[in-house]
Amino acid sequence: MTTAAPAAPVTPAAPAGRRRRLRGWPMTLLLAGVAGLSVAPFYWLVVAATHSDTEIFDWPPHLLPGSHLGENLRHLQDRVGIGRVVLNSLLVSGIQTVGALVVALLAGYAFAKFRFRGRTVLFAVLLSTLVVPDQVMLVPLFKMMMSFGLLDSYQGLILPGLCVPFAIFLMRQALASMPDELLDAARVDGAGEIRVLFGVVVPVMRPVLAALGIFLFLGSWNNFVWPLIALRTPEMHTLPVALATLQGMKANTDYGLILAGTALSTLPMMILFLVLQRQFISGLLAGATKG
Repeated sequence: MTTAAPAAPVTPAAPAGRRRRLRGWPMTLLLAGVAGLSVAPFYWLVVAATHSDTEIFDWPPHLLPGSHLGENLRHLQDRVGIGRVVLNSLLVSGIQTVGALVVALLAGYAFAKFRFRGRTVLFAVLLSTLVVPDQVMLVPLFKMMMSFGLLDSYQGLILPGLCVPFAIFLMRQALASMPDELLDAARVDGAGEIRVLFGVVVPVMRPVLAALGIFLFLGSWNNFVWPLIALRTPEMHTLPVALATLQGMKANTDYGLILAGTALSTLPMMILFLVLQRQFISGLLAGATKG
C-alpha cells in the first residue's frame, strides 16, 4: 500500500500582483503629470476669463475663479455682438461639416467600390492636392467667389469647405476595407445603390464618420483666414474674426474680453466631443485590430 505524496504548498499570488501594481506607479505618475500639463493652460484660460483685465496681470496669478465673467460677457456682447457671432459660426460650421461628410462619403465610396476609367489618375490628382498649401488657393478662390457674387455671404464661406481632399482620402481608405460580399448581398436582395450606401455603408462607417466629423467641425470652427478675407460686414463675422477685432494696441486691448470669448469658443467642441466620444474613439481605432 503506497501513501500519497503530500501536496506542494500553494504560494499566494497576492505579493506578485502587488509588485506588478507597484511597478506600474511610475508610469501612472508620469501620465498624470503629462495630463496635468495639458489641462493647466485650459484651466488658466477659464479662470482668467472670470477676472478683469487688470487682475489677469496680477502677481502671483489668480488660480481661483473671479466674479467678472458676467461683466466680460456683457461687454463682449456690446463690442462684437457675441450672440450673433456664435450663431454665425455654428451655422457655417454645421452646414459645412455635414456637406463635407456627404461629399467625402460619396467620393470615397466611388473610389473604393467602383471600377471606372481614369479612377487611378483622379485619385492621384486628389492626393496631390494634399501637398498644396491653403494659402496658395486664397487669391484664385477670392476671384472665383467674387465672380459668382458670393463674397460676404454664408454661401461664400460654406462652399469652399465642402470638398476636403483629406476627408475623401480617409473615407476611401475606410471603405476599401469593407467586404464587397456585404454590398453584393444587399444588391441581390433588390437594394439600389442609394439604399446600399445609406442602409448598409453608413451604419458600418458610423464611427469613422463621427471621428471625421469632429475633425471637420474643428477645422471649420477655427477657420480664420478665409472668413477674414471673404467677409466685409461685422454682422457676418464668425467667432475667430470677431475675437481678432478685439486685438488692438496694448493700451486699448481688453484681455478679459478676449479670454472670455476664447473660453466661450471652446464650449461647442467640448459638447460635440462628449456627445460623440464613443464613436470618435471607435473611429480612431478602426482598422487597428482584426476580427
